[in-house]
Amino acid sequence: MSPTFGKCYDPNGTTYGIPTYPWRFAPDGYATRRQLRARGLRPGGQPVAAQVMRRARRRKSGVLVAYLYRVDRAKPVRPMTRAKRAALAKAMAARRWCPACRTDAGYCIPTSLGMCVTCAYPQEQRAA
Repeated sequence: MSPTFGKCYDPNGTTYGIPTYPWRFAPDGYATRRQLRARGLRPGGQPVAAQVMRRARRRKSGVLVAYLYRVDRAKPVRPMTRAKRAALAKAMAARRWCPACRTDAGYCIPTSLGMCVTCAYPQEQRAA
């Protein structure tokens, strides 16, 4: 057993307060938020049941943590309503709208530019 594996293996939760497993070694019956969503489920207000850890050299803490939820306690995802669908469509349209030329850019405008590429770099558009 590697030292990293030993530091991340705490099924009783004595060290971290909740059961902790090494990356990819979580027992069946647990899933992350993304895994639940892929199955059409959501945590549904349940507390974090366990966590998986792995070393991550680029993080300050040195570890990467993913929280796990019980699959048997998960609830189905709420269906999309007409009002929610309209609100999302309006939000996506706002991301496509260029404030400089006041037109639909046809793509989501980069937040780093704050306007469409044509307005951000007009001299390059003339040369092409």
